[in-house]
Amino acid sequence: MEDLIRLRTIFVFIISVFIYKSAFSQNLPDYKERSFSGGSIDTSIVANYATAVGDESVNPDEYIVGTGDNFFISISGLQDAIYTTRINQDGYLFIPKVGGVDLNNSTFTEAKGKITSAIDKYYKNVDVFISLVNIRKIRVSLLGDVKKPSTYTLPGNARLIDLIVKSYGLTTTSNYRNIDIKSNDGKDKIYDLLEFLRYGDKKNNPLLHEGDAVIVDKVDKVVNISGEVKYPGIYEYIPNETASDLIKLAGGLLSKARRDTIEIVRFDSEGKSQISKYYSYEDLQNKSIILNNQDMIIVRQIPQYYVDRFVLVKGWVRYPGYYKIIKNITTLEDIIKQAGGFLQEASLEDATVTRSQGTVEKDPEFDRLKTMQRKDMTDDEYDYFKAKSRQRKGVVVVDFVALFKDHNESENIILKRGDVIDVPEAKNYIIMLGQINNAGNIIYQKNLKVDDYIRLAGGFGWRAEKGDVRVIRANSGEWIEADKVDSLSPGDAIWVPENPPAPKFWDVFTTSLQVVGQLAAIIAATIAVVVATRK
Repeated sequence: MEDLIRLRTIFVFIISVFIYKSAFSQNLPDYKERSFSGGSIDTSIVANYATAVGDESVNPDEYIVGTGDNFFISISGLQDAIYTTRINQDGYLFIPKVGGVDLNNSTFTEAKGKITSAIDKYYKNVDVFISLVNIRKIRVSLLGDVKKPSTYTLPGNARLIDLIVKSYGLTTTSNYRNIDIKSNDGKDKIYDLLEFLRYGDKKNNPLLHEGDAVIVDKVDKVVNISGEVKYPGIYEYIPNETASDLIKLAGGLLSKARRDTIEIVRFDSEGKSQISKYYSYEDLQNKSIILNNQDMIIVRQIPQYYVDRFVLVKGWVRYPGYYKIIKNITTLEDIIKQAGGFLQEASLEDATVTRSQGTVEKDPEFDRLKTMQRKDMTDDEYDYFKAKSRQRKGVVVVDFVALFKDHNESENIILKRGDVIDVPEAKNYIIMLGQINNAGNIIYQKNLKVDDYIRLAGGFGWRAEKGDVRVIRANSGEWIEADKVDSLSPGDAIWVPENPPAPKFWDVFTTSLQVVGQLAAIIAATIAVVVATRK
């Protein structure tokens, strides 16, 4: 009993953890730049963001020189001299004949100025060239919600992104937009890494310094933006971020965005019910609408905006291609006239109009029958399955012959956007299939019957099922028994099925042996009974 209770407790705990993780994962940021999290870092993507760790190029106005940096100094004039010297532990650079130069807390630009001033005091009328060689190494800690918290050794010109690339990466719950960097000098600043990943904002990809501690928080609060913006999705919440800021981060509004009514949905103070407020885009730009945790910005589309209205005419018309239509006005006849009419080779009998708009339908019965075998279907189910399988999806019923030859205006349908008008080449042949000596196509002749075409095709094959010949109609795909067909049309197919093959000799032989064996067993049993009764 105790073991049963223990198992139940463990089961409930596992289910609770699963439900928690499932619920939590549904509310995590999902923008594409989160490529540093997951099973492993996709180096082909993140390498585009990194500044190439080890590259010795630096921003002279930003890079702070320090212990271990090596300088190349060239002095040319009346006296030429070349020196390669290194900043010592006290932050001084020693230059022969010049002495030590204090470079503590100096940028590279400031350091060059100090070195040049010191050299000018000793050398007169000389040109001085100064460059960095062999940038020093620094040690920086990566802590918090990361895959492997540790201290990493990086070049002195490394930035935040370089540390993340060098490490084992972030986690699926890492907060990219609230990364805290604590420096040895007491400075503490929050950086939004997404601002750099998306827009290259270098202010959010700072240079790292010796002893920095980079702390990655775990996602706890989020905001959401959906609809007509370039990058809809869930984003980490940042205190004091405005709706305008988030729209800008999401790439701004698309051309189809409705600007007069942008909805902000937020929870009440108790976090139990949601309320909506509506703003124009101009209002959001001019007012500081501060976002709260779990807020959602919804940017809707302008209705019927840039809706293209084209139909496609294919096949044997004079000018095939796309044609503009006017909603609820343009007819099939209008478009055929614009397309220059039919060519001589066109088959009006086989021409079709296929419609994609409003024709998507779900047929649970057909889906069910597709999973069944024929033997499990009733005859009615099988007939429905065959009819549904032959149905041409989206085909609009229209008689081109009646419209364009007999001028029956009831067939002149109004076209819809996305319609495809297909006018194939006329088929002047009958297709011969199956157990026929010369299967293939035979030129259509109006007065010929099924038997005539079979004769022209060389007659039946030696295994033909002569009593079960079928005609497959070109237009409908319908299968009809040959003796019920009065006339054929171009493109029709005549199919002669194959007789079921005779049983193989070995199957007959083994079956015979089984029968003989069974008879022998019966005879033996009968004899045994007779003998037993006589005794």
